[in-house]
Amino acid sequence: MDLTIKEEIIRLYEGHFKEEMTAFEVLPPSGSYREYCRIKSANHQAIGAWNQDVKENTAFLEFSDHFFRQGVAVPEIFTVNSEKTCYVQEDLGDLTLFEYLSRTRELEGFSEKIVNVYKKVLMELPKLQITAGKGINYDFCYPRAAFDKQSMMWDLNYFKYYFLKLAKIPFDEQALEDDFQSFSNYLLAAENDFFLFRDFQSRNIMLHDNKVAFIDYQGGRKGALQYDIASLLYDAKADIPQAIRNKLLEFYLDELEKYITIDREEFKAYFTGYALIRIMQAMGAYGFRGFYEKKEHFLKSIPFALENLRYLLKNNNLTIALPELFKVLEAVSESEFLKKIGVQQGKLTVRVCSFSYKKGLPADPSGNGGGFIFDCRAIHNPGRYEEYKQLTGKDQPVIDFLESRSEIADFLSHVYALVDQSVQMYLSRGFTHLGVSFGCTGGQHRSVYSAEQLAAYLKEKYDLNVILTHREQDF
Repeated sequence: MDLTIKEEIIRLYEGHFKEEMTAFEVLPPSGSYREYCRIKSANHQAIGAWNQDVKENTAFLEFSDHFFRQGVAVPEIFTVNSEKTCYVQEDLGDLTLFEYLSRTRELEGFSEKIVNVYKKVLMELPKLQITAGKGINYDFCYPRAAFDKQSMMWDLNYFKYYFLKLAKIPFDEQALEDDFQSFSNYLLAAENDFFLFRDFQSRNIMLHDNKVAFIDYQGGRKGALQYDIASLLYDAKADIPQAIRNKLLEFYLDELEKYITIDREEFKAYFTGYALIRIMQAMGAYGFRGFYEKKEHFLKSIPFALENLRYLLKNNNLTIALPELFKVLEAVSESEFLKKIGVQQGKLTVRVCSFSYKKGLPADPSGNGGGFIFDCRAIHNPGRYEEYKQLTGKDQPVIDFLESRSEIADFLSHVYALVDQSVQMYLSRGFTHLGVSFGCTGGQHRSVYSAEQLAAYLKEKYDLNVILTHREQDF
């Protein structure tokens, strides 16, 4: 994050809360070009955001104000700079639905616990679309006030030029354009006078204080109900089993019927269409960010999207013929080149975890047992000093303390040597899982720092998957 941006966000934060900042953490980059940070002071913490796209910011700020007044769980906006390039908002934590899904699934599969969280989300969705959606000033929408013909053609051409062409999928340009026109006309025949979130997927749904909350709805506009439920259920990397996906759709329709009358079969036909256009839009994004911008992690969602696409093609209930489009989608779904993208068979995964001994040893989600647990309690503890009690091992003052006033460097040098020996042997023998955990008194300072350092060390030295969790901080 640029220094001038950081200074502007700190100025906003301190001006609003009337407290001096004590910690500033740049958050990992999102799929957009916005930049985020977490700021803390003696009695408060919040999220700072910067984005040079003022129109997009205005849409987010206006929608946030409207939904907050309607009682929807969205972040409260505390303060905005005069240029509307920086703002400070409520901190809803780090636990997204996707993170919860991933961690729970590792332990117990796609369990009833996960299904129940999805049901909580689906109980809120009709409120957002229908009740809270009333009274929105769509003049602030960006870039379009509705998911209309032009919006659909943008998405379809995004798919054509950034995915089909870059993935070298052949097509008849004119025939495909004719089908795009017919397909968009078909979708527009669905009732579309509702609030459409636009990017309603598991990474934009927060689990905070045992409730669901929503972020990143700045692309919202007027549209059909089917789009958002399709976005959620066909969220590629969430990889919801199809039987559960079908049950969740029925649950959503039950909730929806508490608000409006619907024809279920007609709704499901349009749902298939909106699921297809959503998948195509997502593939366009994967192609642009992955093939064009060379950001390979975006390509890892492609195998999941292909599986979803194959199911929809096999269970097509559209009431319209789209011969060229379906020919192209079949070619995409069967492409050997695309099937190989993102697959990491046999690659070693090292799970690095910090924890508090007070709450017991961490579980082993791989089921393999073994690995290492290192006790950090012999290291000089910054948590004994008042100025560090609200910080963690990821905050710079704690890092400085540990590196200058403790024996952490010697401790970690021995850790690296032991872990190196196992990693090298595991790689040579084709093993797939290794666990390394660091415990301390509260799971906040020494263990968090150690886990962060080892994760960075392994990522730099080896070609493997590193999964980093801070048990007492992440939940």
